[in-house]
Amino acid sequence: MPAEPRHRALAEPRPRALALRTRLLTAMLVPLLAIAVLLGLAGATLIADVVRRTNDRVLGGALGAIAETVEVERGEVTLDLPAAAFGMLENSERDNVYYRVAVGGRLLTGYADLPAPIPGALEIDTPSFRFATYRGQKIRIAEVRRALPRIAEPVIVQVAETLDGRAALQRRLMIALLVGEIVLVGVAMLLIRPALAWSLRPLARLRSAVEARDTRATPDLSPLQTGPLPAELRPLSDAFDHLLARLDAATAGVRRFTADASHQMRTPLAVLKVQVALARRGEPQALGEIADAADRLERLVTQLLALARAEEAGTSPPLERVDLREVAVAVINRRIAQAIEAGVEVHLDAPDGAIIIAGHRTLLFEILSNLLDNAIRYIGTGTMVAIGIERAADVISIAVADDGPGIAEGDLDRLGERFVRLQTSVGQEGSGLGLAIVRSAAQRLGATIDFMNTRPGFRVTLRLAVAPDHAA
Repeated sequence: MPAEPRHRALAEPRPRALALRTRLLTAMLVPLLAIAVLLGLAGATLIADVVRRTNDRVLGGALGAIAETVEVERGEVTLDLPAAAFGMLENSERDNVYYRVAVGGRLLTGYADLPAPIPGALEIDTPSFRFATYRGQKIRIAEVRRALPRIAEPVIVQVAETLDGRAALQRRLMIALLVGEIVLVGVAMLLIRPALAWSLRPLARLRSAVEARDTRATPDLSPLQTGPLPAELRPLSDAFDHLLARLDAATAGVRRFTADASHQMRTPLAVLKVQVALARRGEPQALGEIADAADRLERLVTQLLALARAEEAGTSPPLERVDLREVAVAVINRRIAQAIEAGVEVHLDAPDGAIIIAGHRTLLFEILSNLLDNAIRYIGTGTMVAIGIERAADVISIAVADDGPGIAEGDLDRLGERFVRLQTSVGQEGSGLGLAIVRSAAQRLGATIDFMNTRPGFRVTLRLAVAPDHAA
């Protein structure tokens, strides 16, 4: 029942996200379209300026050709309108052309109602251009003021044209710009898709390598064979290979643990079967042997569970404030009957009062309980075991020392391995799991552990961090 919420959570569909290809296409095309719009606006502004400057140059040329013919003869202003001046302004749109030549306020020739220049706005012999409205049409006027000898009033020459030709030229250029941008964006879209497919090919190869593992009958936890990968995908592949390696190690550990446990449990179970058969025949000693075998089996199962807890997968347990002296006293109380029966004296050498450390009470209890149990079992009658606690700066050391025969030098490197029986344990009951539990629990606590022959005797020292607010 408690697992149902977890399974229900795993069964819930994941929120859908945009495909990576769609994301990349959007990330490329949106800026491309934005740039195309900006280029279009800039191009439209540039086209308008170029069209205006080009046509103004032609209009100014016509104005200059007319203004050059203005002369003074016998005290009168005369001019000869050149046909070429008006020919310069001809175009396919047949724009209307207007002109006006005036001396002061007196019209000399041309269209009298053509908008006159603003008084004082014109400089002598400097052409000026402006937009105006004439006869309901927008026009562009080029005008210049000339000063002639013996003529008191200025001569104003104006030439104007409608804007149909300018608008047509600007429209053609804008269409060409728009067509060019559409072609550019279209070609870019056509090229981006195969480019994305080529760029994402290593990702597809990586996905295929992962999916291929699902089709095999037995789990394949070897590194992925994906061929060369881009720099962006190598960390992902390496992380997956690292995960596979850890999973392989964990799986191998489970298989080894299961095999060793089944092997160790086979002996007491076989003894139980034999003694049960003898008990059925009425053997008086069978019940005692059954009880002993059950005790050994119970202890083996207990230690297997303790080792499983000590080697639990995942993060280390959260640290808590633990009174190390209280844990040591609880362990001695648990093992005192065993020590009395074995003829072993147990002492606690620790400062008075609470000794607070940052640890985990259950794991610390398992460590001290297994160390004390090992010492009581193997050091022999008439010996002593001492649990000593010392504080040094921000580290607290707890040692379990005895005055027994110690450990053979050849066995020191094997301490902490599962189901390993040492030379000093020959003839004694045990499963070879005690020190394995101690080492695994110490690793989970982040503590250091040392094994040392003291001649005579053997000492195991565990070093732990002091709780921050109790540091010396």
